[in-house]
Amino acid sequence: MAQAPISVVLADDHAVVRSGLRMILEAESDLETVGEAESVEEAIRKLKAYKPAVLVLDINMGGISSLDHLEAIRDASPQTGIVVLTMQSETGYARDALRGGARGYLLKDAADTELVEAVRAVAGGDRYVQPSIGARLASEPPKQWPPDGLSEREAEVLRMIALGHTNKEIGEALYLSVRTVESHRAHVQQKLRLQTRAELVGYALDQGIVGGEAPTG
Repeated sequence: MAQAPISVVLADDHAVVRSGLRMILEAESDLETVGEAESVEEAIRKLKAYKPAVLVLDINMGGISSLDHLEAIRDASPQTGIVVLTMQSETGYARDALRGGARGYLLKDAADTELVEAVRAVAGGDRYVQPSIGARLASEPPKQWPPDGLSEREAEVLRMIALGHTNKEIGEALYLSVRTVESHRAHVQQKLRLQTRAELVGYALDQGIVGGEAPTG
């Protein structure tokens, strides 16, 4: 039995951009554009109507910042993964988008080569940040290390959680048992008073610790 294609809603206030993105996606047999929107309000309506696997979202539509409305966008269809596609290359925008619940971030000039990969990754429950932006995020120094009373090991575990690694992958990378990783994760959640993975990712982004090396000295 053939698997249903990944459903996508495109939200951008420029029709020519939406048309180009639709062509990129529909060249792939496993992707299907089910709706388009030119405003935040219309995107929310389309999300409620179609419940797509992925929303491809522009940051600025009609002079309104989509990032300011991410909570309402997520509430319209909680199971939909959000890929922000924008001209904004500043890491601050990427942090705000990911902290707000987006699972993907890439620039429009990379859409022809990376959008399909980003949509598939986010539809599968993973995160996707354009490598050039991810590298800049990773190079920015943490505000404090270890942050907020975490031990060095707990901070390392938190960073790898935020990067999307499973407990098994974290254990293999840090030479720890899965049970020990789970224990460290529980301690992190207790110390930071955070419960969900999304909250941990948001905290790691806010502290600037995702991906970077721990500072020395």
